[in-house]
Amino acid sequence: MNTPAFSGPFRAGDRVQLTGPKGRLNTITLVPGEKFHTERGFIAHDDIIGAPDGIVVSNSSGAQHLALRPLLKDFVMSMPRGAAIVYPKDAAAILSRADVFPGATVVEAGVGSGALSLWLLRAIGAEGRLASFERRQEFADIAMGNVSGFLGYRPDNFDITVGDLTDAVTTAFDPGTVDRVVLDMLAPWEPLDAVATVLKPGGVLLAYVATVTQLSRVAEAIRDTESFTHPDADETIVRGWHVEGLAVRPDHRMVGHTGFLITARRLAPGAQLPELKRRASKSSYSDEDVEAWTPGALGERGKSSKVLRKKAREAQRIADARNPDDQVPDDQVP
Repeated sequence: MNTPAFSGPFRAGDRVQLTGPKGRLNTITLVPGEKFHTERGFIAHDDIIGAPDGIVVSNSSGAQHLALRPLLKDFVMSMPRGAAIVYPKDAAAILSRADVFPGATVVEAGVGSGALSLWLLRAIGAEGRLASFERRQEFADIAMGNVSGFLGYRPDNFDITVGDLTDAVTTAFDPGTVDRVVLDMLAPWEPLDAVATVLKPGGVLLAYVATVTQLSRVAEAIRDTESFTHPDADETIVRGWHVEGLAVRPDHRMVGHTGFLITARRLAPGAQLPELKRRASKSSYSDEDVEAWTPGALGERGKSSKVLRKKAREAQRIADARNPDDQVPDDQVP
C-alpha cells in the first residue's frame, strides 16, 4: 500500500490543482503518459510527476500553469458529490465547537458525500475512531470513495453503517462510550434518546441544520430529554477581502448562511440541570409546521439513483488512481 503524500514531490496517482494564466482552476489525477488538454495546448503529466509541489509548468503553447497539491478544503469543494457537502467554514466550526480531539470516538450521521468525514478523520488521528451512519447506500459509496481518494487508502478507523442511526447506534456502541456525536440530518431530534445513551458524561452533541424551524425544534427536543446542558446555537459567515496595494475592500461575493450549529453536552446520569432564571416561553408548533420547511416541501430536487451511482463510480476511480494496490474489483463497483 502506498503511503499518502500530502507534501513532497508529485507522484503518480496524486491529485494536482492547475491554475492557468486567467486564474482558471483544473484538478487532475496524475497518470504516467497521459496529457491534460487546455484551450491552447496540453500539459504532459510526466512533466509534473517527480517535480516539487508549487512548480510552474508550461503547456505545449508556452502558457504557464501553477501546479499545487490540493488542500483538503480544495479537495472537498471539487470532489464528486451525492448530497450537498458541509462547507470548509462550517467544518472548521464543527471541529472547534464539538472539541474533536486526537483519539476521540466520534459518531457522524449522515455521511453525505464524505466532506465532514475527512475533516473528522484528520482531527481524531490514527488512534481515534469515526463511525458514520447513512440511510442511503449510494451516499455511503460516494463518501467512501472520496475518503479513499483523498487519503490514498481506506482507513481502518472509519466505517459506514447503512441504516437508521436511532436503531443502529446503540447496537454498535455500549452505553457511555462515545466522545462526540455530530448530526447532519433532516430530523436530528429523532435519535436524541439513543445518542444520549451512547455519549459519555460531558460528551458533546452537535447538530447541523439548515432552517430556523429545524433549529427551534431540535433545541426544544434537546431540552425535553433532560439529558443535556442548555443548547447553544450560532452560524458562521465568511467574507473575503480584496487586498492589492491601497485597493483594500470586501469582496463582492461571500459565503453567507449555509447552516446553523447547535451544541449541548451530556449530563451525568441522574443529574438535574438547574433551570435558567429567565427563559422565553415555547412557541407551539406541529410536525406539519416543520414539514413545510423541509427541502422537499420547498421544491428542492434530490439527485436520482442513476446520478448517484455515476458519482460513486467517479469517486472510486479517483480512489483507485490514488492507490492502485487497493483497487475495488470491477464487479464490486456500484
